[in-house]
Amino acid sequence: MTEGNFVDYVKIYAASGKGGKGSTHLHREKFIEKGGPDGGDGGRGGHVYLVGNKNLWTLFHLKFARHIKAGHGGDGGSSRSTGADGDDKYIEVPLGTVVKDRETGEVLFEITEDGEQKILVKGGKGGLGNWHFRSSTNQTPRYAQPGMPSEEMDIILELKVLADVGLVGFPNAGKSTLLSVLTSAKPKIADYPFTTLKPNLGIVAYRDFQSFVIADIPGIIEGAAEGKGLGHYFLRHIERNSTLLFLIPADAEDIKKEYDILLDELRRYNPELLDKDRLVAISKSDMLDEELQAEMKKQLDVEFKGIPYMFISSVAQQGLTELKDKLWKMLNVEAKG
Repeated sequence: MTEGNFVDYVKIYAASGKGGKGSTHLHREKFIEKGGPDGGDGGRGGHVYLVGNKNLWTLFHLKFARHIKAGHGGDGGSSRSTGADGDDKYIEVPLGTVVKDRETGEVLFEITEDGEQKILVKGGKGGLGNWHFRSSTNQTPRYAQPGMPSEEMDIILELKVLADVGLVGFPNAGKSTLLSVLTSAKPKIADYPFTTLKPNLGIVAYRDFQSFVIADIPGIIEGAAEGKGLGHYFLRHIERNSTLLFLIPADAEDIKKEYDILLDELRRYNPELLDKDRLVAISKSDMLDEELQAEMKKQLDVEFKGIPYMFISSVAQQGLTELKDKLWKMLNVEAKG
């Protein structure tokens, strides 16, 4: 799938169907002079549903479907026959889709499970036929209810990628390379900022046929929380990861400072992100000799007190098994808690 096909934000106008009219029919039959009322009810208008589909990972299929309307209910008929219900519309969305009211910005609900169905707008109820209004004093009512009107709503669908581990780092920190080595994902890799313009998902195979999902989020720059660079377009995806893996290259001028900047951007965007489990991986560490790594370790032990960190190299395949073990342990401790 190309970069342009990853869509995580769409605006949609949804309208349900209106209910059908009740019938005012009076029974007519040979040899029966006054058959009385036998008008049926109108059919229900169609609902618009949102349905979770685990096989979707983008909202691209809705990019050009801006108006979604359900069918109207049919009118009631004679012999107390009810009108047909309007056709329901089903909008399939990837798991992690948040639905917001476009006018107020209020979050209405989220779709997080495969096959989960939620009604977006309800179809109008069908009107009652004159059969319901007969009485001893009004034996031939010539009126019936009209159907209830349809509902309409302007909504925003916003996708937040569901993954166990989110990779956080500046552009060119080596996130895409790490993802390609740990998983079978094939992200675009090049030596310029913002190679990743969309989140890449990969499944990490672990021992005994177990696995977890890791997401490479586009690189953070200072001011991202204010919308600089790709801003909110990637920060929203980090909200759903249970563990954050900070990737900082070994040749960074100040490793702790880079970590603090990244952490501050997350805090400014959403302070709740700081409650997630964190692990720091010093990437590209194959360029360090043992002496230099030992020196750095002494300094980092002081600076990163209480924050777990490790040295890895995606290219030289160093420390990757230990990294998977650590992530698996963190994910499962949280799952039990």
